[in-house]
Formats: sequence, C-alpha cells, structure tokens
Amino acid sequence: MIRSILLAAMTILLAVFHSFSQTAMTNVYGRNKTSLNGKWEAIIDQFSIGTEMGIFRNRKPTKPTEFLEYSFENGLRLDVPGDFNSQVTELKLYESSVWYKKDFQLKKSTDKRYFIHFGAVNYLAEVYLNGKLLGRHEGGFFPFQFEMTNQLNNGANFIVVHTNNARSADAIPSLKFDWWNYGGITREVFIVETPAIYLQDYTIQLEKNSMKRIFAKIQLSGATSKQKINVEIPDAKIKQTVTTDENGFGEISFDAKLQLWNTKIPKLYDLVISTPFETIKERIGFRSIQTRGTEILLNGEPVFLAGSNVHDEIAQREGRAYSEADAAQLLREVKKLGSNFIRFTHYPPFEPMVRMAEEMGIMIWLEIPAWQKINFENPKTVALGENMLRDLIARDKNRCAVILWSVANETRVSPARNKALSGYIDLVRQLDNTRLVTAAFDNIKYEEQTRTYKLNDPVADKLDVVSVNKYFGWYHQWTDSPENMKLEIAPDRPFIYSEFGAEAQFGQDGDTENAWTWGELYQEKLYKDHVKMFANIANLRGVSPWVLIDFKSPYRMHQRQQDYWNRKGLISDKGFYKKAWYVMYDYYIKMQMPIKK
Repeated sequence: MIRSILLAAMTILLAVFHSFSQTAMTNVYGRNKTSLNGKWEAIIDQFSIGTEMGIFRNRKPTKPTEFLEYSFENGLRLDVPGDFNSQVTELKLYESSVWYKKDFQLKKSTDKRYFIHFGAVNYLAEVYLNGKLLGRHEGGFFPFQFEMTNQLNNGANFIVVHTNNARSADAIPSLKFDWWNYGGITREVFIVETPAIYLQDYTIQLEKNSMKRIFAKIQLSGATSKQKINVEIPDAKIKQTVTTDENGFGEISFDAKLQLWNTKIPKLYDLVISTPFETIKERIGFRSIQTRGTEILLNGEPVFLAGSNVHDEIAQREGRAYSEADAAQLLREVKKLGSNFIRFTHYPPFEPMVRMAEEMGIMIWLEIPAWQKINFENPKTVALGENMLRDLIARDKNRCAVILWSVANETRVSPARNKALSGYIDLVRQLDNTRLVTAAFDNIKYEEQTRTYKLNDPVADKLDVVSVNKYFGWYHQWTDSPENMKLEIAPDRPFIYSEFGAEAQFGQDGDTENAWTWGELYQEKLYKDHVKMFANIANLRGVSPWVLIDFKSPYRMHQRQQDYWNRKGLISDKGFYKKAWYVMYDYYIKMQMPIKK
C-alpha cells in the first residue's frame, strides 16, 4: 500500500515537472533566431544549495551592511555549447549542480512572441529569466523551449540556467552507463522570435508503404480561426494548400513525382511553408522504408545495413560533440569505413549531425537512452521514457535518413519492463507509422540440444526488425568454430547484429589467442571470426561493430590498458586505424553489392 502511494506521488511529481517544459518547435534552424552561444558566466554548486540561496536572482548588494555569498562576475566562464567536464580539469569527474548566466539585449516588439530554445542540457535544467522561473526540463539529449514573451524586458535581460548531471536510479539513463556523463549546457541555445500565430509543428513525408503519396500535417500555435497554409516544393512542382481548423491543425495528402532519397544519391528538396504570418524553409527528402519477410527495403529494393556505432563525442578533446565541424569529423570516418548506416548510441546526437548524415546519404538508427538497468517498476521512469520518445520523434520525424526508432538497449526481461517497452513500441507507431521499430537485446541463449542461439523475449515479437548485441570471443566464449555457429534470431524478420567487438590498444600487437593482451591481433582475429559467422545467419540484414571510435567511460578502470576509455573502437582516441578497421572495410565493400530479390 505504501509503495503504491509513493509511486503515485512520483507520477504526480513527474507530471508537475514536465508541465513546465515545452516540446521544441520543429526546425529551429529555419527560424528567425538569435544565438546565445559563447561564453557564459558560471558558478559551481557542489551541494546544490543555490536555489535556496537565490542564485537565480543574480542580486547585487544594495546597502553597506549587505553581502551575498555568490557572484557570477569575475569568476568562472564556460563555453556554450560545451560540457563543463572537458573545460575545467578539476571538473573532469564532477556530477552535480552548475549555474550558468548570460546577459543579452533585446528590442522587444509587441506583435511578436519570444522563446528560448535549448538543444540539450544534461541532465536536469531549471531556466530563469530576469530572476523568475520559466520552467524545468529532464533528459540530457533532447531539445526543449520556454516562451518568455511576457517576462522579457525591452532592452537588458539575463538568463540563469541551473544544470545538474547527478545520476539517479529512476532516471533515463540510470545510475550506471557505459559512457561519460558530460554535464552542462551541451548543445546550442537560441532566442527564437515568431509572430503571434506561428508554425509550431509540421510533418512532411511519404505515406506508409508509398513511394509517391505525400502526407502533410500542420500545427499552428496561437490560432483561433481557420487559416490557409501553402506547402511548396519547387523542384518537384508541388504547390498545395492546407486549410487548418479553428485550433490550427490541418492535414492533406497528394501524389507527387519524386526523385527518392537513397544512399548513392541522397536527393533533398527545398521546402517552403508559408502561413499568413511567416515563411519557413528547409531541405527535406523522401524515401520508403519497409520490410518484406526477412528483407529491409529502401525504396522497394533490398538493402544491407553496413553500420557504425557512434557516440556523440570528440575523443581528441575528450568532450561532447556539438558543432558542425564535430559532425563532419565523425561522419567522415563513418563514410571512410564504407558504412551506409549509423547507429547513434545510446541517445540522439545533436540535430545538425542528423541533418548532415542525411545530406551524406547515411541511413540512421536513433534511440532513447533506456540502457540496461532502467527502473521500469516506477511509473515516473516509464513516463519519462515516453516523453523522450515524443521529443525524439518530434525533432527528427522529417529526416528521411532516419529509418529506425529504437526503444531500448539491453534491458532485462521482467513483467514491468515488457509492459513498458510494449507501450513504447505502440507509442512510436502511433506517432510515426512510416519507419521501422527496433530494440537491441543481449539475452540470446544457447540451446544445447540444437547447438543454436535463440532469442526468447516477448518484446521482440512486436518489432519490425530484431537487433542483438553479443560479444563472442570477448564477454562470451565461442561454443563452436565461427563458421559453424548457428543463430536463429527472429527467423521470419530482418536481423541486425547491432554490437560485437573487443578492446585493443592501438599499436599494441599482443597475440591472436589471449584477450588479456589487449592487442590489435586479438581484436583483428575476432572480427575475422565474426565475419565467418555472419555468413551463416540467413536473415542477417545489417551489422554495426562496437564501436567506431574509442570513447571515455567510467566503467573501464584497467589503469594500464583502459584508463577510463572503452578501447573497442576500430579507430583509436588519437584517430589511428586499428587492424580490425580493415577487416570491416573489406566486409562492407563486399556486402554492399546489390542484393538479389
């Protein structure tokens, strides 16, 4: 009884917390915006006592006997976007509160609305404008916004952001996860100016299983009467009018003659959406993604996903990625390996990287950070995952390169978990039925009688594509010679081998037989063995080695070999290719030959 009351209370608290946060408007990069990137003043608040001290008010002494025990002036300054852990040596392992402040000038117009947009803050954020709370947000990898029209001064203003990256058992991700917990304002910040009635959201994409019929859905904010909205794609000779209802919602569908986006020719069109109040522009592509039996079909043609697992991190500076230059650096390595597919792990990257991957013809898997030990017994945590899926799909639903939504990675089977993930899958299909749904499992079991690995997981039955992480030769022994290994994983559907690999120090040969040498020769042989095994998996339609580039992780405590780095990368933290890189390059060249129907 007490437990039920506590869980109900947590659910209410979550609802209150998220009642402040607002889903970010679609395509912030196509808006009338002002950047707040650059140097922000900051205060370290290890004990998280700044709220009771009133740091958000940014007060100054007003009389001789008054003093304050905080000050933003003449102290620490941090780059935004950017994590604080990589900017200050003493903050490398820091996990607690940091307060940020930014002064700005704004000439306020009475017929405009103003929003502050954050690409992401890890993990909790409280945002104050001129000393008053705008709102709160939870989740370290998702955009959010707050309207600040009524609290803005015409002239001088200041924003204070309270960030906290402390881990929690009820958070997503939870207490332990295999990547660095970079904290702070990690992605871009903008002030966005809109008309009183503005285009909050739009979806423009091909209808499910169609290669010519476009579906368009529009949502205006602030509308109280019907409005006519023009949707134009000049290169495709498309000009359609959507009429909204009194609440600003409108839909239309129509046929079009299109050049479809693919990995060889990633065709994108200029899109123009015009309302009576504003015009929004961006680039958008169209493609069909579906399954047929064990095949994954891109525009009706079978495709093999030659993948890369990539963290949102720049290894050379040991920090979170956040700029177009960072995106280009990472995606260049994806293409050099011969990959046509990227699994962003284990959270969505910053938005410009998704857009750049689309321009480069790379298919994309996006997932929420429901990694391993998530507390699905807690309704608050389950609701948080739902909110993250909504934010993820809201941001990237118009990116044709995104072909897979993933609801979890390596979660343990239980009634609560099964119910939560089943709900997530249903929610994804409700929000977007045009893409494929997957999740990564690590619970395949060896069946002695048939000498076969099988997956027995009720959630898998609900997925379009089943994906498995399994580290033969590293965490798990080979039970047969690689060429004789048998895996029967969802034999009626496409299967992606979503993680495999071994750690190796670049430039350290070791030998081919002993994992404890941490050598390139062992890693190279392990990759060759996996390639042999892949040939035996009839429904294998994609692989993504773990991982493209070495990355930082508190899990990895071998002082000589790891030093808080996961060394499973095909590329070292310094940018050098390990021997295993060449194994995957050769395999990808072979596997991207056309697949016969």
